[in-house]
Amino acid sequence: MRFSKNFSPGKGKYYFTIKSIPNNITIYRKNKDAAASAFKRYMKAGKEVEWLGKWDGKKFTESTPPSVLAA
Repeated sequence: MRFSKNFSPGKGKYYFTIKSIPNNITIYRKNKDAAASAFKRYMKAGKEVEWLGKWDGKKFTESTPPSVLAA
């Protein structure tokens, strides 16, 4: 059985993906601070995560991942 994304990204939201087998999990937060905080928590927990950035309606912007070492 093949799954597909059953959502469309929300404009102005920050996204990151937790890579897991068999499915990747895409998570969003409404503001950058909350997204960066959640991203860092998953990184520190040993998860493989990928920062996607802010969705502007056509592409991801602000795609530089937050530093894990920064508090």
